[in-house]
Amino acid sequence: QVYLKESGGGLVRAGGSLRLSCTASGDTICLGTMKWYRQAPGKERELVALHGVGTATDYADSVKGRFSISRDNDKKMLYLQMNRLKPEDTAVYYCNADTLGWCGLGTDYWGQGTRVTVPS
Repeated sequence: QVYLKESGGGLVRAGGSLRLSCTASGDTICLGTMKWYRQAPGKERELVALHGVGTATDYADSVKGRFSISRDNDKKMLYLQMNRLKPEDTAVYYCNADTLGWCGLGTDYWGQGTRVTVPS
């Protein structure tokens, strides 16, 4: 099993910055691709950014150039640096992880979420 816990959310003015953290525990040797999702009120959950086991990253078009995902495999941490925040970034942000196939632990592990609010 893999356990994920997000932190770092809060209230920030438009144009400001926040850094979200995701702490992984459990069978962390099995961690595969890790992702940040978000869910705004009344909307479906959407993928924000992903980080592969190596260095590969990808971003939603809406956050490219403003958000940066990083990963520290030694510390079992995933980060999301969010700059130039906009009101439309308001959402609950979730950490998600898949596990490597040989571990046999399955996919789609989720944290409980951390709320980010950017007032308009």
